[in-house]
Amino acid sequence: MTTIQIELPDATAQAARDAGLLTTQAMERLLTEAIRRRQAEDALLSIADRVAVAGIPPMTMQEINAEVKAARAERKQRAGGH
Repeated sequence: MTTIQIELPDATAQAARDAGLLTTQAMERLLTEAIRRRQAEDALLSIADRVAVAGIPPMTMQEINAEVKAARAERKQRAGGH
């Protein structure tokens, strides 16, 4: 187990304490979620770089919306939805 000490403005520390965010469990959840978001961001940017190198033209908003709609319909179908 690692101990970390941080310095925060008093108002921020008090608000975090009042919100229950300074517990070990809350800090672990916050950091784990931040790490997950950073990894997802890195993966997305890596994909974007490969798309650019491959010369694939960007999708229009209409194309993106159609893909999202199709993916949601497929997920719903797999889940046994109507």
